[in-house]
Order: sequence, then C-alpha cells, then structure tokens
Amino acid sequence: MTQTANLTNQFLIAMPTLADPNFHHTVTYICEHNSDGAMGVVINRPLDLCFGDLLEHMDLGEVIESVKTIPIYQGGPVQPERGFVIHEGLGNWHTTLPVTEQIGLTASQDIIDAIAHGKGPSRFLIALGYAGWGNGQLEHELAENTWLSGPADSQILFNTPDTQRWSAAAALLGVEIGLLSPDAGHA
Repeated sequence: MTQTANLTNQFLIAMPTLADPNFHHTVTYICEHNSDGAMGVVINRPLDLCFGDLLEHMDLGEVIESVKTIPIYQGGPVQPERGFVIHEGLGNWHTTLPVTEQIGLTASQDIIDAIAHGKGPSRFLIALGYAGWGNGQLEHELAENTWLSGPADSQILFNTPDTQRWSAAAALLGVEIGLLSPDAGHA
C-alpha cells in the first residue's frame, strides 16, 4: 500500500455508510499522523455534560459563571475518562501537542484551570477521549472509502454549531454529504 499524505490538521469526515456508533456522521480533527498511526478528536459529538459538571469534581475554587455551560464533546472511544482541549493560540501549557503554529492539543489540568478562571484561550473545544489508529489502519480505512479527508477550518472547529459540522466539513471539499448514496454505482 502506498503511503498516504500526512493528515495532521485535516478533518476526517465519516462517510454516510460508516455504521460504527463511535463514528457515525462524525468529523474528527486529526491532531497527529505519522508512521506510528494517527490521533484525532471528534468535534461534533456533544455529551450530555457541560464544563460546570466537570468542574464540580475538581478543586479549582471559585470559577467564572459563563464557562459552566460550555459543552463537552465525546472525543472518541480511547481513554474516555481523559480530557483534551483543542485550542487556538499555543500558549504555555504543561502538555501541549502543537498541531499547527496556531492550534494545539493540550491534556494538562493547567489549561482547564485557566479556562475556569477566564484566563484560557479565547477559542477552544473540550473533549473526553480521543480517536486513535495504529500504523496503516487509517490509510486502509481511507482506501475502503470509510472517510473523506480534507483541510481543517478553524471556523468549523470553533464556531460552527456542532449539528452542522459534518455537512460543513464536507462542503469544504465541494461535497453535499447528505446526498451521497450508500449504494455503489455500476455503469
């Protein structure tokens, strides 16, 4: 199999036929893709949980009221108990994976504390868990037409309502995803 281009900072858009409940109609932001595999965070699966619910289990003192209603997303099936923050502006956090020069993925409590006190990044998405693929697994799934991939867009990542992210990400590729047929065509 030929090596697929690096998909870091790309959207992975589930094809309508993908039935896996973890990924049906999802958009995953790929944070890292290398010879060991790939890691991403699903950005359009809000949990029935908000930031205030998480803060109740942390000893952070008084937090600002406006952050309590921030939605928390199901980032993927791997380590669903662990929090990840995709954010614009790399900052100086303890554990940040720079995805681009502007976007990072942080998994340390210092960014949670900063957000809770109004001192965090201005644009961010908080998720529990992540999606992971072993060496060659994502490339195989792409070859099987399980996913579309295309460039990420920070407007979709941070500002588009989560119910519209799947179709908006596909539209970046000129695809109206809702019109794709699950049946293979024959000439």
